[in-house]
Amino acid sequence: MNKQAGPFRGWGPHLALFGANLFYGAGFTVAKQVMPRLIQPLGFIFIRVSVVTILFWLSFAAGKKYRTKIAKKDWPILMLGGLFGVGLNQMLFFMGINLTFPIHGALIMMSTPLIITLIATFVLKEKIGINKSIGLLLGISGAIVLMSAGKEITITGNSALGDLFVFLNATSYAIYLVIIKPLMQRYRPIIVIRWVFLFGFMFVIPFGWHQFADIDWGLFSTTDYLCVAFIVICVTFFTYLWNIYALRHLSPSTAGAYIYMQPICAAIISIIVTGEQLTITKLLATLLIFTGVYMVNFLQKKKAL
Repeated sequence: MNKQAGPFRGWGPHLALFGANLFYGAGFTVAKQVMPRLIQPLGFIFIRVSVVTILFWLSFAAGKKYRTKIAKKDWPILMLGGLFGVGLNQMLFFMGINLTFPIHGALIMMSTPLIITLIATFVLKEKIGINKSIGLLLGISGAIVLMSAGKEITITGNSALGDLFVFLNATSYAIYLVIIKPLMQRYRPIIVIRWVFLFGFMFVIPFGWHQFADIDWGLFSTTDYLCVAFIVICVTFFTYLWNIYALRHLSPSTAGAYIYMQPICAAIISIIVTGEQLTITKLLATLLIFTGVYMVNFLQKKKAL
């Protein structure tokens, strides 16, 4: 029993990152089913952040173990986490997805691991080994191959602005992953995330309230409500919880490498929903991306054993 339990615990953070990025990949397409047709981007973010903030703060009533006192020096980090990890991150992401294509948005997120690695190198003094470097290059190569596979993801018109918003979102998320990592070693993940979301909600209120107030809920069908629920519960609540749990055990660059999964998930959802063709080029891109994730996350650990 003990021999089986150990490896399972070791895989836990990786399974959490896999599930989080699976939901993220689906979220690119699901969000566009109701946005901007029924909800404007910042109004959608107001819904996401307000509901999830309440869900995370319900843990406060669960017991004393979830009521740890926060040290004075950590408050600025939590506020910055709210700004970069929730406020800017989510608003820029939905503003971008509203203007660009789902698969294109997922591909642009591929810049996140590079940004994380760069920040972690200077801030956390992380060393980049040869395997991690090759893995990152392979993953990015797969993203480039996938980006060139379809003409529907060419930057045209307003989509260029959307692409810029998604890139800035990726940068914001990378900063968040790096600065929040030290707090994962001092506090329970649920304690960190509830403060991050509370501060993030404060940043979102002045930008999202008016678009939220303009929503006509009478126009929503059952499918529309399910799409909103999926984005709020799965793409927000579970993804943030799982990401912050994984950060307690893994480095920011390792967590960021899983973002390579997002274009794969986005492509699969696009195939199911829109009937997009699965080509040899896209299969090659998938192989490159997964090989990159494997080299960054697992190969170095295997050699160390």
